[in-house]
Amino acid sequence: MSHTPDLVPAAELARRNGMRIPNESDDYRRAREALLVEEIELRRHIERVAEQRRALPPGGAVTGDYRFEGEHGPLDFAGLFGDKPTLVVYSYMFGPQRQRPCPMCTSLLSAWNGEARDVEQRVALAVVARSPIERLLAFKRERGWRDLKLYSDINGNYSRDYFAVDADGGDGDQAAIHVFTRRDGTIRHFWSGEMGFETADPGQDPRGAPDLMPLWTILDMTPEGRGSDWYPKLDYPG
Repeated sequence: MSHTPDLVPAAELARRNGMRIPNESDDYRRAREALLVEEIELRRHIERVAEQRRALPPGGAVTGDYRFEGEHGPLDFAGLFGDKPTLVVYSYMFGPQRQRPCPMCTSLLSAWNGEARDVEQRVALAVVARSPIERLLAFKRERGWRDLKLYSDINGNYSRDYFAVDADGGDGDQAAIHVFTRRDGTIRHFWSGEMGFETADPGQDPRGAPDLMPLWTILDMTPEGRGSDWYPKLDYPG
């Protein structure tokens, strides 16, 4: 891990902030400055965690019989990389047993669709589900996703090995995100989201850190917050 430079204390950085909102009270400014200190510390902690993640030792080699079908035909796991050395795979909860896909996954992927071309300047991004490719592409057209690459897990092996189906042997889907690398001809697992029900804090839905969904990032900035009884839907009246 690289040497962390000496940092100016967060409280001092907060005092350098010259922003003042029209008609704010002294009480508001004191509370906002205290919050700004915490936000600076949070930013620094996010970077420390990202640095620790980047320093992980090599993960397990990818050796399974993984076969996929994309918009342009069949391909193996290496084919998901394209010309990139790193691959991000999101397992979409849209298996053949579902009438419609998971609304939460769909909300996330709708946001990612807008970033997909930018992401793919640096790494490959693949969305994998167990439904037939024709079904996945029909829903892609319905949602207006232009830039996401969707793939059908033809034999289901990838989904079973990488925690995208129920652990108890059932046929239910689980959302999952994994990062893989291809270095010197060897494909390895690099990182995966491992925060779920077992790691959730009291009163909170399971969530990762950082949160993958821009939706929650925006709502966390509001007085209403995420709430405890609202979740995205595939469509809304009106």
